[in-house]
Amino acid sequence: MRSDRKSFGLGGWVLMSVFLLLMVSSGCTQLGFSNKRPWDTAPPTLKVGPVVDQAKLTRSTLPNGLRVLILEDHRLPRVGLRAVVARGAGAEERAQAGQATFLAELMNRGAGKRNALALAQAVDELGGSLSVGASWDSMAVSLAGLSRDQEALLDILADVTLAPQLKPEEAQKARSELLASLTAAKDDPGTLVRWQAMAVLYPDHRYGLPVKGISETVAKLDSKSARDMHTRYFVPGNVILGVSGDVDPAEVLKQIKARFGDWKEGPVPAEAPATPAVAPVDRKIVIADRPELVQTRIMILQEGIDRTDPRRIAAGLLNDTLGGSGFSSRLMRKLRSEEGLTYGVSSGFAMRRRAGPFVVSTFTRVDQTRHAVDLLLAQIEAIRSKKPQTPDELIKAKSYSVGQFGLGLETSSAVLGSLVDLEVYGLPTDLLDTYRARVNEVTVSKTDQVAQELLHPDRAAIVLLGPADTLRSQFESLGNVEVVQPD
Repeated sequence: MRSDRKSFGLGGWVLMSVFLLLMVSSGCTQLGFSNKRPWDTAPPTLKVGPVVDQAKLTRSTLPNGLRVLILEDHRLPRVGLRAVVARGAGAEERAQAGQATFLAELMNRGAGKRNALALAQAVDELGGSLSVGASWDSMAVSLAGLSRDQEALLDILADVTLAPQLKPEEAQKARSELLASLTAAKDDPGTLVRWQAMAVLYPDHRYGLPVKGISETVAKLDSKSARDMHTRYFVPGNVILGVSGDVDPAEVLKQIKARFGDWKEGPVPAEAPATPAVAPVDRKIVIADRPELVQTRIMILQEGIDRTDPRRIAAGLLNDTLGGSGFSSRLMRKLRSEEGLTYGVSSGFAMRRRAGPFVVSTFTRVDQTRHAVDLLLAQIEAIRSKKPQTPDELIKAKSYSVGQFGLGLETSSAVLGSLVDLEVYGLPTDLLDTYRARVNEVTVSKTDQVAQELLHPDRAAIVLLGPADTLRSQFESLGNVEVVQPD
């Protein structure tokens, strides 16, 4: 006798599956469950309240000017240490572009009495991790490990921060590796168009060159230039030392004073120079010629705002609707979902110590480049004029922004990092606690005002990476076209 499963047949199972699906759907509706898609439902009400438990946060400033932040978290036997310098690549001279990245790499290669191998072994023996990095606005020495090894980790932090070896032979290796990475990066179209776009927007400012510099500037870096930067940047009044995790604040502060208390004071280095208030003044269309490409990389950019601009929250919420929130953004819906021109498109404000750029970025087939650019410009113009952000869009943007904010503060180390970030930019210390309330206060009239003040598609730079012979004819009717050879 055949089994019931076999005798039922494939068609019977398909019909049964459909029947069960209908029953479940009907039952869910009758039971009060919604069959709406998640993205069609209203976002939850924003929760407003403090992020930082002040009872667990200790702030102190040593006599030499070193600022110390300690955040207790005894849930895990871990400790995180960070010495953050409130200057970065943005404060470099253009002729020394890449020096901060170069210095950071050298500081990983020996400190105190330990050479590069001994330093790596010392960290490994503790089961810890060590990194030194540089960004536009800061440099950071970061260590993490078990709280029982707190003093040993602090010893290593002090050595790397105060006494990096910066040996000539290590400098030669680091320079060669950095030059090789810059050469390799030129094979990535996304990197290449970004470099070209920044050079167009900031031809005379440090922001016009990559954080890592360019081959011509990196080739001149050596152990002496690294030591000169270390001497200028690493002074106690320019450093914030953060500790988070399973620590006793009084004890760890005592240990910090023992290692950093005698650090000699020095003048705080100058900030990065201001960027142009208006850039570009008139529309620029620049094609970086790469005849072998079958897709065009597109960047539309103009001046933006700095990290301390009072409009930054409203600008961020506006941008979430325009192109900063992935698949729910206007740009993604228009160019990907409706037109099928690209897999991805995004926009954003690079908020640095000085006003960074506002950038819209995507890619598409070469023959569709002009169509894609026209749609991008139209969407930017629409959100600042005939189709401003709607109340529903603003509500979703707020929910998205607050959600991203929360995801970025899931650990005590992340919270401490954000607190240190406020110190780097000289912002009020309560901004984390008030962030959600300030988001909640933004209105559509405010984002409409910000859109009109900050978005200027009529004069934005349009930078394209692709075959110039094909692209030039597409854009001659839009303005003067300049063809360059990408570096």
